[in-house]
Amino acid sequence: MKGSHALLLVALTLFCICRLATGEDCNEFFMDFLQTLLVGTPEELYEGPLGKYNVNEDAKSAMTELKSCTDGLQPMHKAELIKLLVHVLGSQDGA
Repeated sequence: MKGSHALLLVALTLFCICRLATGEDCNEFFMDFLQTLLVGTPEELYEGPLGKYNVNEDAKSAMTELKSCTDGLQPMHKAELIKLLVHVLGSQDGA
């Protein structure tokens, strides 16, 4: 159940952020956010994809919890998500 809540939180968060990301390709932002969420640190989220936004303390707590959920994924599941990310990024480069 915890995984489904994390997925719902990710989807909602990304939807809200993408709606705010004016002048930036939503797909590019999403891929950068997801990549950092999977292999980065919470600090890298704030310095990278979220760097131009004023993230309040409650949102930072939520992001830290979300990062904890992704860090808790089984290694094979995380590897599959990374493969998917690489595949999507590769298909965008060819477009």
